[in-house]
Amino acid sequence: MSNQELACTYAALILHDDGIAVTADKISTICAAAGVELETYWPGLFAKLLEKKDMEDLITNVGGGAAPAAGAGGAAAGGAAAEEEKKEESE
Repeated sequence: MSNQELACTYAALILHDDGIAVTADKISTICAAAGVELETYWPGLFAKLLEKKDMEDLITNVGGGAAPAAGAGGAAAGGAAAEEEKKEESE
């Protein structure tokens, strides 16, 4: 991730945290105040993305990625947990 992307991300988070609508102009203003020079398209891309997506959803689902396959790791982990419970009960 480039410094410009990070700057736009932080600017959007600042605006969201303050309850201010995230717009390209406001992202540009915050980045300029921080001394970050941006390509002209970055603020607009972030503003358009955040028009369509809820910022709260993006924050809470960071790193979600793809869901694991149904039997891949879940069954093995569940089986190990069940075995541990049995061991604890027998002690």
